Amino acid sequence: MTTSSTRGAARVPAVLVLEDGRTFRGRAYGATGVTFGEAVFNTGMTGYQETLTDPSYHRQVVVMTAPHIGNTGVNDEDPESQRIWVAGYVVRDPARVPSNWRAQRSLDEELRTQGVVGISGIDTRALTRHLREQGAMRVGIFSGNALPDEGTMLAEVRQAPEMQGADLSAEVATKEAYVVPAIGTKKFTVAAIDLGIKGMTPHRMAERGIEVHVLPATATAEDVYAVGPDGVFFSNGPGDPATADHAVSVMREVLSRRTPLFGICFGNQILGRALGFGTYKLKYGHRGINQPVQDRTTGKVEITAHNHGFAVDAPLDQVSDTPYGRAEVSHVCLNDNVVEGLQLLDQPAFSVQYHPEAAAGPHDAAYLFDRFVQLMEGQRA
Repeated sequence: MTTSSTRGAARVPAVLVLEDGRTFRGRAYGATGVTFGEAVFNTGMTGYQETLTDPSYHRQVVVMTAPHIGNTGVNDEDPESQRIWVAGYVVRDPARVPSNWRAQRSLDEELRTQGVVGISGIDTRALTRHLREQGAMRVGIFSGNALPDEGTMLAEVRQAPEMQGADLSAEVATKEAYVVPAIGTKKFTVAAIDLGIKGMTPHRMAERGIEVHVLPATATAEDVYAVGPDGVFFSNGPGDPATADHAVSVMREVLSRRTPLFGICFGNQILGRALGFGTYKLKYGHRGINQPVQDRTTGKVEITAHNHGFAVDAPLDQVSDTPYGRAEVSHVCLNDNVVEGLQLLDQPAFSVQYHPEAAAGPHDAAYLFDRFVQLMEGQRA
């Protein structure tokens, strides 16, 4: 990605080119230059700052379906990581002036400062419908006063790497282990494998008296057990779970030791692979904060926050025998019957495909952290 953080970008022409040749012309938003990634859409009506800083969006160009973006500006309290991770940003009508008592600067300014190339003033509704019909695909955003011809832009887009087969967790994970202390009385210690973890996740555990040791994606089973964990957590993250052989190997060791285990998003896919299930790429994925999921263990329907383009291929209506005991699908998406959670029936391990920490809301799934605590309490007892 090449960028030029030039003020007055709203007057600079920009072009979005999909790998199938569909083209949208608009205005530069954020930094000007060139960027490539996988085009995906997010249906959230709020929480754009959390979306931008979610490491799971690494190498993705995010199209916002909500028409007005940037209304509340940007602050230093809401980021989920230390930087913006999206490869590019697509909006219809950016806010001219942010209006919120917590705002410290505009979204346009933040994108420029961090070198994130975006485009505004295009028909995001038409683009979203195209991605729903044709599927997520590679895309390029080109902006500046000397744009190449469309044939050249399309050729460059088609040379960009695809998301299928991408191994990205180590690119976004912490390089050094760190500790998030328990809030109040410490009750448990958890080793959290950072595959692209969001900052709110260890905070939600800390609220429940858990001291969280966040470990790099390259951590071994020996590293995990060196912290004396009562439980092990596998985080969300970007890329194709079919490439995550190291994480699968570590998880299998955790399962062999029967340590309470909880995984979210990428962690759900890792559990699926560890149990012997396959994974596959969804046509256009689930991204937003309004996805209906049913917890089959209770029958409750939750509105949940999602960000995933891959899913686990497990049977929905039967209990499966695995090397670690019986397993079943615990959660399912009510829109398309995609597997949204797994649980083992003979030992303390479960996962979900969505985000119970949901920093931008909703909070219907926050109970899953309590379920993890209950597993650790049961194991200790």
